[in-house]
Amino acid sequence: MRPVRGKRIVAILAAGGLTLAAAACGDAPEETTPGSGTSAAAAYKACMVTDTGGIDDKSFNASAWAGLEAAKAEKSNVETKVTASSSEADYEPGLRGFVSQKCNFILAVGGLMGDVTKKVAGENADSQFAIVDSGSTGANVYPMQFATHQAAFLAGYLAAGYSKSGKVATYGGLKIPPVTIFMDGFADGVAYHNTQKGTKVQVIGWDKKAQNGTFAESFIDQNKGKTITQTLVSQGADIVMPVAGGTGLGTAQVAKDSGGKLSVIWVDQDGCKSAEQYCDVFLTTVVKNITDAVKQAVVKGAGGEALAASPGYLGTLENNGVSIAPYNQFDSKVDAALKAEVDKLKEDIAKGTVKVESASAPA
Repeated sequence: MRPVRGKRIVAILAAGGLTLAAAACGDAPEETTPGSGTSAAAAYKACMVTDTGGIDDKSFNASAWAGLEAAKAEKSNVETKVTASSSEADYEPGLRGFVSQKCNFILAVGGLMGDVTKKVAGENADSQFAIVDSGSTGANVYPMQFATHQAAFLAGYLAAGYSKSGKVATYGGLKIPPVTIFMDGFADGVAYHNTQKGTKVQVIGWDKKAQNGTFAESFIDQNKGKTITQTLVSQGADIVMPVAGGTGLGTAQVAKDSGGKLSVIWVDQDGCKSAEQYCDVFLTTVVKNITDAVKQAVVKGAGGEALAASPGYLGTLENNGVSIAPYNQFDSKVDAALKAEVDKLKEDIAKGTVKVESASAPA
């Protein structure tokens, strides 16, 4: 969740699902106005530039847009606008377009937008920017970051306790901090279960110490997700956590076809809500509560409160900024004692009794 600096990532970062149409490279992407507020005189324009994948990506673009819409529902003066990026080239014109439209709140979704947000915000000191999954890059940039390793730790512990094969797995879309932070927490949760219970559950797909593992190099390629998952299953995994947006839907399909032999831990939004056709394979979800973070920021801004670049917002288990979703259709399948252990572990992490660390955690 630290800013991605010093390099351009060529692979398209998308969380999958539906990609909205955007203009050609270099031109401002097409804008849509799914809703508007009340009087123009009192309007607080909350505007969002998505990462690739569009607002129906079933992941963090969708979560951020839901936050804007929730703020609009609460504050009658809020107007919402979104522009979709089809590639990294669309980030800058999207942000600049909203500056020209005098948006009161300009949201960049994703750590890959850190550099361009810094550039545009630096040139427009009177505009209020915000960014998801990145630290602040200026006095007028409000950062929203998430300690997802804490919630992923719970998921790893759960997976270790639920696994029948003694092997669980995870893989990512790209090797970037907002992805590897999930994988770190998951691996540590499994290790903690082994320490506490004397088990020897193995993690396939990620070596935390070496910071090396399996990556699809895509957030939209479901076939790649299937291939990776089939390989992990062939190595003995009976639970897989894809941190790969829409690519992970390929994992869900493999699980669906397995007849109950494979379970999935989803990420970002509760899978039983965002991809409900696969609810029967989702053991749980490591939730990143982008929706509430964005809503709170917009509501504050619309109410006249300043959005300070420091400290910004950090979602943790303690403030419900991250969590694990209900067990949904697995509720009767997860042992009551294991559920109680996960609940206790959540309390211990929130209190600081159990420390969870990741090289990718926000500073």
